Amino acid sequence: MFVVTVTFTLKPGKRDTFLPLMVANASTSLRDDAGCQQFDVCLGGNPETVFLYEVYDDSVAFSAHLESAHFKSFDAAVADMIATKTVHQYFEVIR
Repeated sequence: MFVVTVTFTLKPGKRDTFLPLMVANASTSLRDDAGCQQFDVCLGGNPETVFLYEVYDDSVAFSAHLESAHFKSFDAAVADMIATKTVHQYFEVIR
C-alpha cells in the first residue's frame, strides 16, 4: 500500500471553483486509475484548506496517476487557485 496526503491552501474565494474540479479528478482516478484504491477529498473549518487522502497499490500506480491525462488537465486548471500545496507520501512497512 502507498498513501499520499495532500494539503491545499487555496487563494481566498477559490474553493467554490476548485472543489468541483477536485471531486471530478478524484472520481476519475477511482474509476480509471487501475492502482487507485481510495481517494478522499476532505474539508475542515478553514474554507481555504482542502485535504486529500489517497491510497494506491504502490508508488508505480501513483506515478501513473500523475502522468494521466485527467490529472494533468486538473493540475493545469487549478494551478492559479492554489496558494500552497504540501504533499506527503507513505508506504506500508508491515502487512
